[in-house]
Amino acid sequence: MAEDVAPRSPDYSHERLCPAPVCGIDEVGRGPLAGPVVAAAVILDPGAIPDGLDDSKRLTALRRDELAGELHRVALVAIGVASVAEIEAMNILQASFLAMRRAVAGLSRRPAIALVDGHMPPPGLPCPCRPIVGGDGLALSIAAASIVAKVARDRMMVALAQQFPGYGWETNMGYGTASHLEGLTKFGVSPHHRRSFKPIHNILCEAPTLRS
Repeated sequence: MAEDVAPRSPDYSHERLCPAPVCGIDEVGRGPLAGPVVAAAVILDPGAIPDGLDDSKRLTALRRDELAGELHRVALVAIGVASVAEIEAMNILQASFLAMRRAVAGLSRRPAIALVDGHMPPPGLPCPCRPIVGGDGLALSIAAASIVAKVARDRMMVALAQQFPGYGWETNMGYGTASHLEGLTKFGVSPHHRRSFKPIHNILCEAPTLRS
């Protein structure tokens, strides 16, 4: 019987193979039915890397918050956002790339190379880019970016939930959970819903309502 193997923790080996400074990039929010897509770009200081960096999905919300705060103190961090209108205009993949470009452009120092989670390098970056599949669980700078992006977007969705209560965004972050779908049934489609996404599109076709 095979033994369970603990998931590997990210390390700095990918960054050491690259010219400095190295920027890690990751995004969050491609799958939700509502809200923006958010990317982060992080340049770590090799001498001040916070302990416990990992793929944001492996961390508790409290630990993500703690690490995001520490990263903002000891690393170079920038966040890029693509709005729902931009997602609708250019599709979610291209909007994700746009958010990534904005994040890199927001850094106070231009990276020599970017490491990005996934298999597709975002076009139009101001530096070479190396995609790493599963990079948020392999490279520390990408793990850092995944944490920063997740915390930033979660806070945006909590704020939007105060303006548009009833969809459960403060807990489901815009994903298509039962509570979110129930809210759509009760209140209809808000301006922050992605109308091109199939569940929202279907609702609009059946009963074209817009919550203001």
